[in-house]
Amino acid sequence: MTADDAVNDTLVALASALEELGAPAMLIGGIAVIARGVPRTTLDVDATVWADALDLGRAVAVFGRHGLVPRVEAARQFAEQHQVLPLRHGASGTPLDVSLAWLPFEREALDRATSVDFGRATLKVALVEDLVVYKAVAWRDRDRGDIERLLITHPGEVDLARVRALVAEFAGLLEAPERVTEFDTLLARLGR
Repeated sequence: MTADDAVNDTLVALASALEELGAPAMLIGGIAVIARGVPRTTLDVDATVWADALDLGRAVAVFGRHGLVPRVEAARQFAEQHQVLPLRHGASGTPLDVSLAWLPFEREALDRATSVDFGRATLKVALVEDLVVYKAVAWRDRDRGDIERLLITHPGEVDLARVRALVAEFAGLLEAPERVTEFDTLLARLGR
């Protein structure tokens, strides 16, 4: 099985599980960046699901029925503590992280997400503007590179004032005020 086949099989299982789960959900990681036109590689899948009224025990069972099994013991408790449910596609071994969404920004991003056809599965994907915010919150080297490529690929499609305000809000919550300056530096480098 190729890496592409493994990820595609994982997306099929995820789409089925999310349909059964019935909560708003979308892709937010590398697969989402690829779906928004940025060429890159990834060997995992990142999604988020609206957690308000989500029964984590039921969610773990639903994912399991679709071949998405926990990567940690006591998965429900781990998700409650860390706000992420680490899974893997049992057949391919592909890692899948399902983040629990609670914040108003996340709800808005879920409402704005659009469906993308991945061939054998259709899933909601965060808009470019919202992906930039998610990536600015994570702020790893790969995330900064994704932000640059997303903004280059989609010139004029991102409300940078909105994004900057959200980055500033998250920087305050994360007690990382330097994030705003670093984000502004990235934008200046791109001529934005």
